[in-house]
Amino acid sequence: MTVEQRDTLALAEAESVQLTSDLIRIDTTNTGDPATVVGERVAAEFVAEKLAEVGYDTTYVQSGAKGRDNVFVRLEGADPSRGALLVHGHLDAVPADPSEWSVHPFSGAVQDGYVWGRGAVDMKDMVAMTLATARRMKRDNIVPPRDIIFAFLADEEAAGDYGSQWLVWNRPDLFEGATEAISEVGGFSVTVKDDVRAYLIETAEKGIAWLRLRVRGRAGHGSMVHEDNAVTKLTQAVARLGTHKFPLVLTDSVREFLAGITEMTGMEFDEDDLDGAVAKLGSVARVVGATIRDTANPTMLTAGYKANVIPSVAEAVVDCRVLPGRQAAFERELDEILGPDVEREWVAKLPAVETTFDGALVEAMTASIVAEDPGAKAIPYMLSGGTDAKAFHTLGMRCFGFAPLKLPADLDFSALFHGVDERVPVDALKFGTRVLDRFLRTC
Repeated sequence: MTVEQRDTLALAEAESVQLTSDLIRIDTTNTGDPATVVGERVAAEFVAEKLAEVGYDTTYVQSGAKGRDNVFVRLEGADPSRGALLVHGHLDAVPADPSEWSVHPFSGAVQDGYVWGRGAVDMKDMVAMTLATARRMKRDNIVPPRDIIFAFLADEEAAGDYGSQWLVWNRPDLFEGATEAISEVGGFSVTVKDDVRAYLIETAEKGIAWLRLRVRGRAGHGSMVHEDNAVTKLTQAVARLGTHKFPLVLTDSVREFLAGITEMTGMEFDEDDLDGAVAKLGSVARVVGATIRDTANPTMLTAGYKANVIPSVAEAVVDCRVLPGRQAAFERELDEILGPDVEREWVAKLPAVETTFDGALVEAMTASIVAEDPGAKAIPYMLSGGTDAKAFHTLGMRCFGFAPLKLPADLDFSALFHGVDERVPVDALKFGTRVLDRFLRTC
């Protein structure tokens, strides 16, 4: 790399920090309720302006509702016969209560070695690194090996009905030729011993199945003996489901993850006490522990309208996350747990996604990380949550989580997602920009 190239890369590193702060200051709160959603328009306009500034021809698309805006650019590669790579990120963020934070969640404050604010890790950091890298490639006339589609999207935090899902249903032409994709919640480091890091690349994610339960009973006066109480029957069913432990299932992605950790640390994962073994993984144990079985967590209860009136209907919402290949078995288990008196309605149902940890793209990701952190090892893992990969998987793309960050050993990274005092290390942003730059020049 020449001195001039190093200077422009350093500029991109600095830009990624500034852009993360700038994007956080743009409120893109997604409540999931169309009446209270702020929308992504201002952030999309900001991104489009930054791309046009260096010479990109941008495509600007509103996805199904006012203010739900998306930005696309395509950088032509050396070999147009190869499948294109989609690099996608979402512009929205979940709500934040300023009274709970030590800094204002929309301040984008840069202090104590971190950029602070809602979206710092989910996922305005990756949007900023992507934007800074795309700008550098255009400014410096860097031609990647293949076409790259950069996409900045709306509505990921509410399952993508006004974002990725809408775009796949209505504008599949925007993704023409794309065979692989990268995005959030992967490529981050976990310190496994001393100063040795594993970088977790997401190759799978559980399915999302948001479930509404409904129980009907006989309405009546709250002072009477009442054996057909909808609230009682619902809470009993919810308690059975919420305390149920689904069977242990090891997918290929999880087996490879455990094997990789064993190789690096010597730690054994005995299936007779896998929960106990996983608990030794520290802060990442919460994520891994949720990927060895299905989960069903009750999150909302609704019933009644007056203290002395027994309602005829009671409802609950349950956040179900289902392993690849387990949906049918999971639903049979629900039947057994809930029984015939509990009505079920799927509020959202998005499939699990899984791909293999092999091929040229994986090799390029691994090499880009190791070049910046010698001695590190890239290993696959499964995400317990969901991303826009669920939409792009339906177009036949292999989807990976690869938003590279070298993190401090003592940082509880998983707790920052949707958490209070969300923040991303400045040095991690600069590291990620260097890795992403190298990766996109060799992918």
